[in-house]
Amino acid sequence: MPEWRSQWHLVLLNSLTCGLEICVAAATTYVPPLLLEAGVEERYMTMVLGIGPVLSLFLTPFVGSASDNCNSRYGRRRPFIWLLSLGVLIALFIIPNADILASRLFWGGQGLQVGFLIIGVGLLDFCGHVCFTPLEALLSDLYREEEECAQAFAMFSFMVSLGGCVGYLLPTLDWSGGVLSVYLGGQADCLFSLLILIFVSSLMITMKVSEEPSCASSTLTVSSSLLDSGATMEAGRCGFPFTCCYFLKCKLKIWKSGPLLCLLRTCWSIYRSYCHVPHVMRQLCVAQLCSWMAVMSFVLFYTDFIGEGLYDGVPSAAPGSVSRQRYDEGIRMGSLGLFMQCATSTVFSLLMSRLVQRFGSRRVYMSSMVSFTLSALVISVSKSVALVTVMAALTGFAYATLQTLPYTLTCHYHKEKEVYMPKRTAKNMHKTHITTNRDSIYLTSVDVEGRLTHQKRPTYGQDPQEFYSNATSLNGSVHCPSNSEQQDDTESGYEKRGVGLDFAILDSAFLISQVILTFFMGMIVQFAQSVTAYMACSAIFGAVAIYFSGRIVYDQKDLNSYNML
Repeated sequence: MPEWRSQWHLVLLNSLTCGLEICVAAATTYVPPLLLEAGVEERYMTMVLGIGPVLSLFLTPFVGSASDNCNSRYGRRRPFIWLLSLGVLIALFIIPNADILASRLFWGGQGLQVGFLIIGVGLLDFCGHVCFTPLEALLSDLYREEEECAQAFAMFSFMVSLGGCVGYLLPTLDWSGGVLSVYLGGQADCLFSLLILIFVSSLMITMKVSEEPSCASSTLTVSSSLLDSGATMEAGRCGFPFTCCYFLKCKLKIWKSGPLLCLLRTCWSIYRSYCHVPHVMRQLCVAQLCSWMAVMSFVLFYTDFIGEGLYDGVPSAAPGSVSRQRYDEGIRMGSLGLFMQCATSTVFSLLMSRLVQRFGSRRVYMSSMVSFTLSALVISVSKSVALVTVMAALTGFAYATLQTLPYTLTCHYHKEKEVYMPKRTAKNMHKTHITTNRDSIYLTSVDVEGRLTHQKRPTYGQDPQEFYSNATSLNGSVHCPSNSEQQDDTESGYEKRGVGLDFAILDSAFLISQVILTFFMGMIVQFAQSVTAYMACSAIFGAVAIYFSGRIVYDQKDLNSYNML
């Protein structure tokens, strides 16, 4: 494929990424005023905005692992993209029409309107955040070569930055005085109708050009002594819809066996997904978490810092007062700074592949965090609006890097699993009573002695009835694999993990940073009695991120230096 056609194909393939970021950015800017107008207090508003990230934090690994094992004729990733996109569309419809739904569908009332708003905001945040995981995995599936993968994720970062620019600009325009307001209504109706149009168009474009091959050779198997083998056989044959029905069926069966047991198994699966990862991924995730802590503490609180810190405004002052006018002016200047950050991120996204080829991943990653830390430090001590805005634009380098390099490194790890993801020893497996085939999150079962057991997966083409008849004895107990069976599992020499699960763990680092900052930054600012603490914490997190970014495994030389072989 010619170079220009390849780049154009990448643009079309990442159309949904851009459209999704437009919707998330615009809604994030416009939703807080809607919540305040509906009567939600400001102290509860932050809790409402945290519902989506918290749900995404727990469910993103499940979505990533399920997409790795999806057996659909439509592909592994696209069914999840369709499902999550439907959630985004429902949320975009609910948010501007919460008052209408509350008055027409039920008995009405302000409380019901607030409830619809909370549902819409939570659904948009959850589906919007989680949908990025199968989109990232789709790029990894279609572009497996290292250079192609780097170009694909550079375009991914570019489209995210471009979507952020458009998303931050749309709410600033006055839609109530345009032609669309005659047919659609006020500002909110016009804005969200435009967002729905953009999102549907981008979704159709991405689904049209993705051409994902079906994965008939993989099955989603949930092993448990509580489940019958016939349902497992049907789930493996029928693809995504029947697999989801089977998964729901097995969850219901487990729930009937005891709610506490179901909760413990779910927590155990989440714990395994975060903790039982290769060492190279653990190092990358720690650096990703610290880096996002630095960047998000800047992005989330930058406008408030400008309004109160530089312009000496008071957000709680009466509308029309001098203090409130200064604060509003500072908010507009802060929005300009965030727009400049997105614009800079867009430029660096286009240059990312060339920067990595010339300087290497290590230098690019560390230099981006060094430049961010210095920028945050200057912002925290400077009183010049112009200098602060320039420094805010410079932080876009780090934003583009975090959207690109961690994912290309993960693709590099999965391409050479024998080197970067060796399996654990059989001794460790005996301690945990878990086999090494952990490319997805399994539901474990409890045998008659109360021990956690785990079944192997039936190979493709093997009769499930034969497999489960051999694995289960007449009294229903689960067969534990022998030493020879465990040795067969380790012959491949590397851990069988899906890239979707590791992408989900990387995305969870982004979500964890938001949750931590939402809970603790308010207390830190209240203790410091100054909004400058926002930028100071951002600089501190940036310094920590510099340290951990130096411990990332970028190539095989780092494996030898860290004694990880």
